[in-house]
Amino acid sequence: METQTSVGMRYAIVGCAAGIAVTHLEALSRLPGARIVAMADIAADRGAARAAEHNCPFFTDHRAMLASVETDIVVITTPHPFHAPIAVDCLAAGVHVLAEKPLAVSVGDGDTMIAAAEQCQRILAVNFQQRFRPAVERARQIIAAGELGEIMRVLMVEPWYRTGAYYRSAGWRGTWKGEGGGVLMNQGPHPLDLLCHLAGLPTKVWGWARTRAHTIEVEDTAQAMLEFANGAPGYLTISTAEAGLERRLQIVGDKAVLELVENTLSIRRFSQSQSEFRATSQEMWASPKVEKEVLDLPGDGGGHLAVYMDLEAAIAEGRRPRCDGREALMSLELANAITLSSHVGTPLTLPIDRAAYSQLLDELRAS
Repeated sequence: METQTSVGMRYAIVGCAAGIAVTHLEALSRLPGARIVAMADIAADRGAARAAEHNCPFFTDHRAMLASVETDIVVITTPHPFHAPIAVDCLAAGVHVLAEKPLAVSVGDGDTMIAAAEQCQRILAVNFQQRFRPAVERARQIIAAGELGEIMRVLMVEPWYRTGAYYRSAGWRGTWKGEGGGVLMNQGPHPLDLLCHLAGLPTKVWGWARTRAHTIEVEDTAQAMLEFANGAPGYLTISTAEAGLERRLQIVGDKAVLELVENTLSIRRFSQSQSEFRATSQEMWASPKVEKEVLDLPGDGGGHLAVYMDLEAAIAEGRRPRCDGREALMSLELANAITLSSHVGTPLTLPIDRAAYSQLLDELRAS
């Protein structure tokens, strides 16, 4: 299928009745040349009404849509358990895919999606728009330039408070069948992606996941101890039961400390690296001097529109988008590792056993 770069990309939306689809449609309305040529959803009434608003044909089966309408990119906004089979169908039809986060609910499904994209020579992109935030981009630049030195410790604290009404708002929320997990699958993907994007994927995970405050099947609180490739420790906690604190990512390096609190990025630079100061100082209680710089870099960096612009540029330039399937697999690997480790009660080395996680997920869905 030829890409129509001269007249703009042709987009189809699968899962058009979903609430998040509105955000994607708004971004597409601001994307030069973008044309919405079809929509699909199993929710026939809501889906057909939304398609009518955009003057495009509607289908209740995405496969019928692929067979009937010429498109360049399919955007998947369905609940995440359906990402994998829909993406594989779209890639096999010769179109590029942009899937909402998370990539899938299991790393096994994620592997299948990545393999399909590579076999079909099409791009599989994932909507992790926070990678485009100015504060995140600047943090990435600081780390890439070596300003932190070797990473010594990572801390992530992510309170995403939700009420019981939130979970009652849709039947799929808070269920193993509908979401394939709780806070790790719904609120967690963005912060877990940022952790992996900036600090790298840990090599070892000790996970703990519990349902502490809500009447739901899945976890509302998860935490983990981490170990990175160089032996550096890490810790993360994420919860829909906790309020009152700001979201925070802290990366301690040998040369400096980077801290992202909401949209405010700060860096504390040591006058002398910690390792050198430890080895050379003649003072027992001394520590290197610290100079702090605060960078308030508000804004979403373009949000969903930035994701679309990056995807179109990647297609035109024959490169990977900022977050493709392999990049998105990192946060899914970490989420699955926390869940599996919590259930087996032991730390796990990454990558995790795909079959073991799939078996656990099947058991949880059947319980």
